[in-house]
Amino acid sequence: MVAILASRFLGLVRDRLLAGTFFKSGQEWQLDVYFAAFRIPDMLFQLLVLGALSAAFIPVFSRLLVEDESYAWKLASLVINLSSLVFLVLALIIFIWMPIFCRLIAPNFSLAEFTLMVSLTRLMLLAQFFFIVSNILTGILQSYQRFLIPALAPVVYNLGIILGIIFLSGPLGIYGPTLGVVIGAFLHFIVQLPLVLHLGFVYQPILSFKDPYVRRIGKLMLPRTLALAVSQIELTVAVFIATSLSAGSLAIFYFAQHLNDLPVGLFGLTIGQAALPVLAVEAVKNKANFNKLLVNSLRQILYLALPASVLLLVLRIPVVRLAFGARSFPWEATLLTGKVVALFSLSIFAQAMIQVLVRAFYALQDTKTPFYLATMAVLINVCFSFFLTFRLNLAILGLATAISLASICHALSLLIFLQRKNPFVTWENFFKPSLKIILGTFLTALALWLPMRFLDRFILDTTRTINLIVLTLAVSFFGLSVYLLFSYWLKIEELGRFLQLWHRFGAWREILGRSEEYLDGAKTSGDLLTGKE
Repeated sequence: MVAILASRFLGLVRDRLLAGTFFKSGQEWQLDVYFAAFRIPDMLFQLLVLGALSAAFIPVFSRLLVEDESYAWKLASLVINLSSLVFLVLALIIFIWMPIFCRLIAPNFSLAEFTLMVSLTRLMLLAQFFFIVSNILTGILQSYQRFLIPALAPVVYNLGIILGIIFLSGPLGIYGPTLGVVIGAFLHFIVQLPLVLHLGFVYQPILSFKDPYVRRIGKLMLPRTLALAVSQIELTVAVFIATSLSAGSLAIFYFAQHLNDLPVGLFGLTIGQAALPVLAVEAVKNKANFNKLLVNSLRQILYLALPASVLLLVLRIPVVRLAFGARSFPWEATLLTGKVVALFSLSIFAQAMIQVLVRAFYALQDTKTPFYLATMAVLINVCFSFFLTFRLNLAILGLATAISLASICHALSLLIFLQRKNPFVTWENFFKPSLKIILGTFLTALALWLPMRFLDRFILDTTRTINLIVLTLAVSFFGLSVYLLFSYWLKIEELGRFLQLWHRFGAWREILGRSEEYLDGAKTSGDLLTGKE
């Protein structure tokens, strides 16, 4: 979580630099093009890698490690080679036909915007090659229960983009951060390589479509890939709609989404990633332990995500001003971004829960059910997006509302179907503790709103950045203190668990000192270590 927090913080620094550099009068369109250019490369990466990695590779590789570690390493080489080969073929086709694909995604772009999008998208294709190999390395490390280095990879990815903005934007304009994406993707790969080599990986230039484990991965990943293909429709529709609105709408949408992604990634993604390898093993060994881990993970997510939601909801304007610049970011854009952030914040808990619920299905080697439910959520999202944006004239706010509604429906449907497949939640182990967390969150919202209004109106001049920082920190500290106090009074078990975790940080030097992934891996892997959100 600490590493993810560092990555997301750098992501906000990246967005602040982008806003300060390009979100100026007459230049907002360049940021719209920049964000739109991610759509095709990201789609290729999501379909080709994430389907295999999260749904198929980690469960199969984790179990194979127990049975035959040497064969597991052979499987890793096979997956890397096959994924790279398929990527190169598809990338060549996309590169040649790029103008057609770009016009389909952003038909309302002007000629200048369209031409720039084609160029930026072609350049970003190079980054996806590094991401493909790098994310397979991530799957290997997570299967070995190593999470620190994979969590640091997005940190260096964001550093690469930041370097591109700072040093290359001057002479190259919007091509600066685009080249930064390529640099960051390479760093994302290279920072994980030393530890993978230390664990015993030796690359083998082999190809085989008949390997039984490759076939098993292919069988498992097909429904997941279809589910991701459906979700890509959702994301592509968002770009299609946002680019048809006023200049800067897509940039504001992504800025708000990145703020929303902070708590989702911090609590949902980290717990989900850490739980998947263990869930995959316990699903076979001990179903009772599987259910216990699943319930505890969901409760931990709720305990962390709900107060983060109200924190972002109440402090949306100060947070937007601090994140994207009180002076460089126009006030109208600040207000609109704050509204979008507020709408996103209503579904943070659902988006975070999805990260664990989907992985629970994968651990049970059921990838079909998540596909059907994801398809339903996408249909809800797309229908509401067009209706709210154009029929009710809510513009970008309609898009954010549709995403939140679809996320909540998606999380509830996953919970219901998983309960039918494998009963794991009861009144005592989930619903009763969750009601306590919800009550504590409601009281925390009041504890945040009242002092914020008082300080903003009567004490602090928030036109000054230092006072804005003081307001945000003071209100956050007071609100979270109230949350901890009510957690104690309501006897919420998660408080004790996280206090135990906090005590472990007192021995961080000892823990890191004996951690192979922190020290030994770096020492035995040469200077590569010192040399992806």
